[in-house]
Amino acid sequence: MSKATAKPKSPRTSEPTTQSPRQTLANLVSPKLKQIHLDRLAIVYVRQSSPHQVREHRESTALQYALVDRAIELGFHRSQVIVIDEDQAQSGTSMVARTGFQRLLTEVSDDKVGLILGIEMSRLARSCKDWHALLEICAIYQTLLLDTDGIYDPSDHNDRLLLGLKGTMSEAELHLLRNRMYRGLCNKAERGEVLNHAPIGYVRTLSDNFVIDPDESVQSVVRSIFDRFAKWGSISGLLKSLVHDEVQIPVRPHFGDDRGELQWRRPNRVTLLNLLHHPIYAGAYRWGHRDVDARKKIPGRPSTGRTLRDYKDCRVLIQDRFEAYISWEQFEKNQRKLQENSRKAGRFSSPVGRGESLLAGLVVCGRCGRSMSVSYSGKHLRYTCQRGAVDYGEEICQSLAGRDLDESIGRLLLEAIRPASLEVSLAAASDIAKQRGEDDRRWKHRLERINYETELARRSYAAVDPENRLVARQLECRWEEKLSEQETLRQDYQRFTADQPNDLSASERELIHSLSENIESLWRAETTTCEDRQTIARLLLDRVVVSANPSNEQVDVDVHWVGGFNSHHHESRPVDSYKQLSNYTELVARIEELQSTGTSSAEIAACLNAEGYRPPKRSKKFNKSMVTRLLASLRLERGDAGKSSSDRTHLAVNEWWLSELAMKLSMPVATLHRWIRVGWIQARKVSEARGQWALHADAPELERLTKLRDYRRGWGETKTPIELTTPGPVSR
Repeated sequence: MSKATAKPKSPRTSEPTTQSPRQTLANLVSPKLKQIHLDRLAIVYVRQSSPHQVREHRESTALQYALVDRAIELGFHRSQVIVIDEDQAQSGTSMVARTGFQRLLTEVSDDKVGLILGIEMSRLARSCKDWHALLEICAIYQTLLLDTDGIYDPSDHNDRLLLGLKGTMSEAELHLLRNRMYRGLCNKAERGEVLNHAPIGYVRTLSDNFVIDPDESVQSVVRSIFDRFAKWGSISGLLKSLVHDEVQIPVRPHFGDDRGELQWRRPNRVTLLNLLHHPIYAGAYRWGHRDVDARKKIPGRPSTGRTLRDYKDCRVLIQDRFEAYISWEQFEKNQRKLQENSRKAGRFSSPVGRGESLLAGLVVCGRCGRSMSVSYSGKHLRYTCQRGAVDYGEEICQSLAGRDLDESIGRLLLEAIRPASLEVSLAAASDIAKQRGEDDRRWKHRLERINYETELARRSYAAVDPENRLVARQLECRWEEKLSEQETLRQDYQRFTADQPNDLSASERELIHSLSENIESLWRAETTTCEDRQTIARLLLDRVVVSANPSNEQVDVDVHWVGGFNSHHHESRPVDSYKQLSNYTELVARIEELQSTGTSSAEIAACLNAEGYRPPKRSKKFNKSMVTRLLASLRLERGDAGKSSSDRTHLAVNEWWLSELAMKLSMPVATLHRWIRVGWIQARKVSEARGQWALHADAPELERLTKLRDYRRGWGETKTPIELTTPGPVSR
């Protein structure tokens, strides 16, 4: 071909592009790696899933760190290569706790990263959500990924598809591994061979089994815990009993420098609850009582989301697997008692030991079925059904004074206890003797332990070379400390045996027997606390259902005893006026009958008390003044008032005598007298009528006073409206 007909060469083919040595080297490895990538950072991500892998799988860690050299071979300078190894011993299932992975995403988002290197893609993420988030960011900022199989470009469709498959397989692989390991664990658990830390009172043997702690002092304390719970029937009673007797809990730590060494710690509620709920003390093996609820699990915190199952619902429950402290029947009885206590706790408005109420938490409203709360006002006690008022703004359902109800139920409790008084005295003597025996054994165990530690310190001092004073001085001080502790403990034991001998004396037995014969005196004794009475009430009673008649003093009481027996009773409560008494008509007839025979007011009061009549409010008996006031009120109602009350010559227009206005408004004279003292009504004393009160009340005032009488303070109101308490002008 001639020069005239030859086509000119393309500029791209005629003049070859000049490439840097780094770019040329990168092209030899992969054409995807360009100069734009080499000008940015290369990040090597290093991660192992658990502390065990970090310690044991050293080769895998070394391979990951060797990727630094791989990045240099691809053309990156050493200063451009960053190693992120902050996520060692972190699982790849979530990025919440992986600060290194979060830092990686931040660097990519800042358009600083050209290549991410990992030994395999599972090192970067085991979650498809985190994996695809990384791919999306890498595709946007043109960041490549590298593993042992090659280099991938997330912005390329084929590479993106392959990376997506790798992420899915990585997550599925983790699921398969976990599933396979879990099935093996279940297989082992069904044989009762999956053991963790030994609970209190047990030790783990070399043959991988749990046996009762060989230390007798440990055994004694654990058995004492179950005996005390059987006696007191509650965690609170058990804890107070242990604290009172200065009993400490034996613990062998699972971690730290003192691992496996016996330590004595103060008792606490959580430890006691775990001990009572654990079926191993009845010889049973359990596994699978702690499931994980995914809704409650917090990412990055492996111990969260756990839910506890009842011992009956465990995945594996094998009875008679270990040595036992208690029988299986006793264990189930303890669980029923704990459940019953938990059920009652939701009903109690005040716990045992707070307040003087005998039935706090046991009283139930017979109208709505809600628990009635306890309130104290000075020396007065009330049971009020106000749950509906508090929760829903309803009216208070019912309310009644609590002293009389407590007295009545207390008498029922004494009647229930009295037939077993002899058994009570024998049981009390037996319990005291048993308790003293346990205390004496515990003291002897402590003495044996301090004697052993003292002898061990002596032998250590005797075995050292006397010339080695650096060691001998320390051992000598330790021996002296043990000798001092030994002497102090001996003196404490001598005081204990002097105060509480093992056997009860004849006088102590006679005292117990005499107290059991007079249960009522023991019940009312000053040494018997409110907490003691409340504990007895909760042991015998399930609930007390009360229904107060709103129109009189009658109260229907249904007592539900523990065991299923129910008894029905009628009680009385204090009311505001005589007319609210159910026997008001009978009472008036009897008073008039006695008065017609010329009987004095004092004699009438004595006769009414003897015949069983009771006045309203909180008074227990009638007296002379009560009868006199009641007779005067009856005369006013019939218009047969005395001269001073009926004589209106000393009254101005629209004025009333105190008793007249009280009868007009149908309210107690005492209440109207209080209104005079606080200035809610205008009144004056009439000297001509022996200083009686004359009250001003025209038609508007009568209307205001009627509204004031009927007013009931609402929820949240602290004062009576001023328009009802302000007297009007005097009209003549």
